[in-house]
Amino acid sequence: MDGTTITHHEDGGTGEYRAAVTGSDVIGRLTYAREGDTLVADHTLVPPEIGGRGVAADLVKALIADARANGWKIDPQCSYVEAAFRRHPEWADLLA
Repeated sequence: MDGTTITHHEDGGTGEYRAAVTGSDVIGRLTYAREGDTLVADHTLVPPEIGGRGVAADLVKALIADARANGWKIDPQCSYVEAAFRRHPEWADLLA
C-alpha cells in the first residue's frame, strides 16, 4: 500500500474502509452493513483521480485482514469484492 493509507470507520450497523492516496484529496471507499458477525460488503468506489493504483484491491485486503483478525464473515454483495473472492480462493473460509 505504498502511498495509500487505509482507515476503518464504523457507526452503528454501517461502516466503511477509506483509502487516502498521497498527493490527492479524493478518497476511495468500501462500504458495508454489519449483520452480527457478518459484514455485507455492498459498494466499492475509487474515483478516477486515484484509479489504476490498486486502491480497490488495498481496500479489500484491509477488509480481509480485519475479518481474519476479528472472526468476521463477509457477504460480498459488491461486484468488485465478489470478484476478488473468486481471484483468491484462499479467502473462501471468510464467506458468509
